[in-house]
Amino acid sequence: MDLVTLLTSYDIFTSPATAAALTFLAVVLIWMAFAPARPVRQVQSRLDSYLDRQTYFETVEISRPFAVRVLLPLLRRLLSILGGFAPKRNLEKIHEMLLQAGEPLGLTVLDFFGLRLLTALILGVGGVLYFGRSLSFQMALRNGLLFAGVGFFLPLFWLRAKAKRRRQAILRALPDALDMLTISVEAGLAFESALAQVGQKWQNPLTEAFRRVAAEMRVGTPRDVALQRMAERSGVEELRTFVSVLIQSNQLGVSIAQVLHSQAAEMRTKRRQMAEEQARQASVKMVFPLVFLIFPALFIVILGPSIPTFLFWMERLTSGN
Repeated sequence: MDLVTLLTSYDIFTSPATAAALTFLAVVLIWMAFAPARPVRQVQSRLDSYLDRQTYFETVEISRPFAVRVLLPLLRRLLSILGGFAPKRNLEKIHEMLLQAGEPLGLTVLDFFGLRLLTALILGVGGVLYFGRSLSFQMALRNGLLFAGVGFFLPLFWLRAKAKRRRQAILRALPDALDMLTISVEAGLAFESALAQVGQKWQNPLTEAFRRVAAEMRVGTPRDVALQRMAERSGVEELRTFVSVLIQSNQLGVSIAQVLHSQAAEMRTKRRQMAEEQARQASVKMVFPLVFLIFPALFIVILGPSIPTFLFWMERLTSGN
């Protein structure tokens, strides 16, 4: 007996179970035909989220001022173009100064050179136009060149002053930050968590550097490399010494809490010594304002009322002779 004869004998195609199964299969096939596939739904959801984010960013971008949206990018582009004409001999030094200053305004090396050239151009042209109204062209051109020289070196002075202020701020905040790190590590926190905790506690250049180190370590940068980068960016010798001791102790297996405790005590001692040194220098620094500002005013107040009487008697003595 073949298979067809067997299936026909049992009348399987006319049974209720077969009809129900075929109906269920047809419904499933129809649903699969009209329903979108799962990857399509995922792609559609991603596109929708991307469009929503794009709409949000466009709304935020439009709400920003015109100077920020248009003029500032044009100025950055102009600075980059002008920076390309600057000499490339001291690029590394300017880059180091920008890092020590905290990368102000997001300036790159080329942007900074462009800023110097733009400042020199503006002050030079302004000086020629200003002095050209009252002086000859040669004198106005000379004064304009002097103004251009001042404008060329003015951003450099500003950058050096900003880097110096940032180094001083890091040096002042270092002892307190080390104390906080010591307390956090002794309380059971990991070193990375302690850095993040100190970064959230205060807002100063040192805590910004700590937050950057913690972020670099979270993305996979080795601890020693992240700390070394922080020390190079700061330009503070005390911080470099601390990082060197910390890296060496990590390599030798010394307890981090013990190292932090000793370094915090040493930094407190250095801060006290610096305060004593500045106090000793105060008397020397007070000589100039004392001699040229305070003493003349004091003499005028004390001797001023007696000057008319002195002149009167001098005139009487002169007339009597």
